Amino acid sequence: KMTKRDVFIEKEQMMNILMFLPSWDGKMPQPCILKPKPLWTGKQIFSLIIPGNVNMIRTHSTHPDEEDDGPYKWISPGDTKVMVEHGELVMGILCKKTLGTSAGSLLHICMLELGHEVCGRFYGNIQTVINNWLLLEGHSIGIGDTIADPQRYLEIQKAIKKAKEDVIEVIQKAHNMELEPTPGNTLRQTFENQVNRI
Repeated sequence: KMTKRDVFIEKEQMMNILMFLPSWDGKMPQPCILKPKPLWTGKQIFSLIIPGNVNMIRTHSTHPDEEDDGPYKWISPGDTKVMVEHGELVMGILCKKTLGTSAGSLLHICMLELGHEVCGRFYGNIQTVINNWLLLEGHSIGIGDTIADPQRYLEIQKAIKKAKEDVIEVIQKAHNMELEPTPGNTLRQTFENQVNRI
């Protein structure tokens, strides 16, 4: 989600995330949007942790094949064509296919071109950035999320009312001596079993 087109980060959040990057040199990158307030993208943050002069073109796992033909094959309306040029994420949404351990992924290319130590640091930096991103943009559950809609309340009230009526019916049968014990149970056990089943 962090590398989607519509993810924008304000200055305070950007500084917060950059603070945790061990490879950060202390310089803020130029924001992609200047007015009405400066905003950065998730792609810019991710570009800060890509090591070296890595180049890659790959497709997202949801990339439709029909986008690969025609005069506009370098443009992806769904942002599913991933391009990294000179260590900068130019376009695309990163996923397990483009970033994971498969052949041709960003980690695989870093391992081949830069070695295991640089790749290990890159992997650690990815985890650090994602952890701090989730602290800022993660999901939360409030008390409002636990309140049911009015239709659901009516269904619950009907179910409770029906259960009470069924229990009263079983009690009436027991009082009128109409309740027959089930095999292997006493009359009291039969009564409890029927009430518990409701």
